[in-house]
Amino acid sequence: MLLDRSPPHDRPLGAPARPVLALAALGSLAVTVLAGCESAGDYRRGADRAAGAIIERQQKKALGESKPFTIERPAETLRRKLLRDQDLQYAGPASLGTRALEPIEHWPEDDYLELSSDKFGPVPVATEADPIVLTLNEALQVAARNSRAYQSQKEAVYRAALALDLERDAFRSTWSGLLEGLVGVDHGAGAPETATVGTASASVTRRLESGATLTSRLALDVAKLLTANRPSSTGVLFDASIEIPLLRGAGRWVVTEPLTQAQRDTLYAIHAFERFKRTFAVDVAERYLGVLQALDQVRNAEENYRRVVRAARGARARAEQGIVPEIQVDQAAQDELRARNRWISARESYRSQLDSFKVQFGLPTDAELRLDRDELTRLRDELDAVLERVRQRQPKRAATRPAVPPADAPVKLTAPQRGIGGPLEIPPRRAIETALDHRLDLRTAQGEVYDAERRVAVAANRFLPELTLLGTARAGEGRSAGSAALPDAELRFDRGEYDALLTMDLPLERTAERNQYRNALIDLERAVREVQGLEDRIKLEVRDNLRGLLDSRESLRIQAQAVALARRRVDSTEAFFELGRTEIRDVLEAQDALVSAQNALTSALVSYRVTELQLQADMGVLAVNHEGLWEEYEPGPPAEPAGGRADRAGPAPSEEGTKADE
Repeated sequence: MLLDRSPPHDRPLGAPARPVLALAALGSLAVTVLAGCESAGDYRRGADRAAGAIIERQQKKALGESKPFTIERPAETLRRKLLRDQDLQYAGPASLGTRALEPIEHWPEDDYLELSSDKFGPVPVATEADPIVLTLNEALQVAARNSRAYQSQKEAVYRAALALDLERDAFRSTWSGLLEGLVGVDHGAGAPETATVGTASASVTRRLESGATLTSRLALDVAKLLTANRPSSTGVLFDASIEIPLLRGAGRWVVTEPLTQAQRDTLYAIHAFERFKRTFAVDVAERYLGVLQALDQVRNAEENYRRVVRAARGARARAEQGIVPEIQVDQAAQDELRARNRWISARESYRSQLDSFKVQFGLPTDAELRLDRDELTRLRDELDAVLERVRQRQPKRAATRPAVPPADAPVKLTAPQRGIGGPLEIPPRRAIETALDHRLDLRTAQGEVYDAERRVAVAANRFLPELTLLGTARAGEGRSAGSAALPDAELRFDRGEYDALLTMDLPLERTAERNQYRNALIDLERAVREVQGLEDRIKLEVRDNLRGLLDSRESLRIQAQAVALARRRVDSTEAFFELGRTEIRDVLEAQDALVSAQNALTSALVSYRVTELQLQADMGVLAVNHEGLWEEYEPGPPAEPAGGRADRAGPAPSEEGTKADE
């Protein structure tokens, strides 16, 4: 390349003076160097800001609104509080959380790990007489903050957001800077020559969504000889290149496919997390009420144990008086042993379920923790209103008791009526329609069909020839130790070097592409089958839940009547035993029947409530906020069809029962 050796005032327009070029190169390099001097904490906070912004935007797309989201756990979790306040055993600092860890050698300074100032010394210890009592709402919040599964789901959303940020980075301008210093000694012909060369360069690369890749670099060299008359020379070099695919791999839809998939993966992760929150809340409620049910069984077993002890004492007293034979005393003693065994088993079963509840939601099993027993009372009150609504909407019976039909008369069975129970006992068709509209996992499955179609199109694009246009431009000249004696170089674009190259790779071998294309079609078929299977499962889940509501409601009504009958039976048999008109066996059987009826009533109570929540989750309408608390779905009143309520009409009574309830 020819060098321009004219004085500065003779340079053509557009050829900047050497100081301006030097300042531009050094300024770009300074920005690059400063950008690379951030601490590990700065990078972590930068990642949080990028992921947070992505999640907020994607939430609006996926859910229509943004919700608070963070993966940072509170420094003072309930697990840590219980371990400290109740002086529980733990294996090491990790048991107390990440913030209690000791930084290892070479840990990034002042980032993430924040040591607590206390040493977990003596603290007040909770006792069984004064344990922590959790309501159901508090249990939902505690589970959201302490559950390891809940935290993992949140981190999956965060990781998807980071993956999207990385894909976006491929289409951002990428800056880089380089500083080089060289000292060289040449022992060639003549006296040795010593030279120094300093190079500062800044470059930027940008990939466009059209597929073109742009790269440019500006370098400034300073070469100086340290011998002879110590000449020096400054070099400035600019080069740029562009690469444009024209056939294979060309087009925004092909180039941005990884970015598009990353965006959709983030949406899917948000869908999965929202779905998880709903099923998780139902699981918390089911386990919570299950523990209370076990506690209620302890109370029933305890009351029965006391009744049996009193009955055994009464039998022993009457045997001593010669009123009852000794065999009845033995029967009472045997039943007393069984009652004690049932009471002990119920107590241990309750404790085991409570410990499992703690473990499931990240709490120490040896912590003193109780659940609010009043939740069961409130649930009874709510479902009493449901039963009252059932009684009011059932056909009125005649004031006088109907005559008992003959024993050989045909038996007519009456199927339970639909639509007269709780507000969620809605028609199956309406429930399925709601589920298909709101289930986020179904949206994800449908989106994956579209993803599979795009992958087929991208795979087909790989059959095309690879036609690429390359362009390069170069202006200026660099300097090295061997050119330190040359005049300073100048950036003259009118004397630059410009090249263009067109390359084509013919599609003569496409075995791998052929197989990838066929696999993409198979993946499409699989995605379609997944949608079909999920749709059928959703319908099955909704219909099963509606059947479960009907079954639990009827069981609730029947067991309430059974408890009332069992109480009357206990009272009457005990009175008859006092009068000597019945045996102790009748008293013991009546007491055993009362315990069974009480346990069955509580089971039906819990089953109805859990099924209500499960139905809402399976319809995708149970809203759960970032604290784990739910907002239940309130269906509006169904439209009255011309021929009466469709969900109320039952099949004709039959000896065999009922046919399909839809």
